[in-house]
Amino acid sequence: MGDRHAHQQRLHQSQKGPSASQILAIVTLLPVGGTLVCLAGITLVGTLIGLALATPVFLLFSPVIVPATLTIALAVAGFLTSGAFGITGLSSFSWILNYFRQGKSMVPESMEAAKRRMADAASHLGQKTKDAGQTIQSKAQEGKEGTKT
Repeated sequence: MGDRHAHQQRLHQSQKGPSASQILAIVTLLPVGGTLVCLAGITLVGTLIGLALATPVFLLFSPVIVPATLTIALAVAGFLTSGAFGITGLSSFSWILNYFRQGKSMVPESMEAAKRRMADAASHLGQKTKDAGQTIQSKAQEGKEGTKT
């Protein structure tokens, strides 16, 4: 009897439609994902155009190393930025898809747990930074004492 009631209740909930948190997720993440994918495309096109324009200049002024290095560095940076925007946009789309497939909604308990994990991670990062600073300071002190003797 209890199973049948729970099953009917699940059916009734599934017929309600999306929850407020699901609508909020779509409203916020869909434009962000779309914008990032557009930025990835624009960056890729800009990088390709820049590379096409810079290649003849590079060939004409090949004895000059600085422009060559600058051109290569800018091309690599453009491709990496384009890839980062694309991956970020696609991962947000993937998250939205998985979010709705699982039918979950954001509950305050999970938000509190996420806040606690972030605080713990920030605390851990602060401690690691402090330890690294102390290590560098002790090595500098050893080097300073080594040059005095």
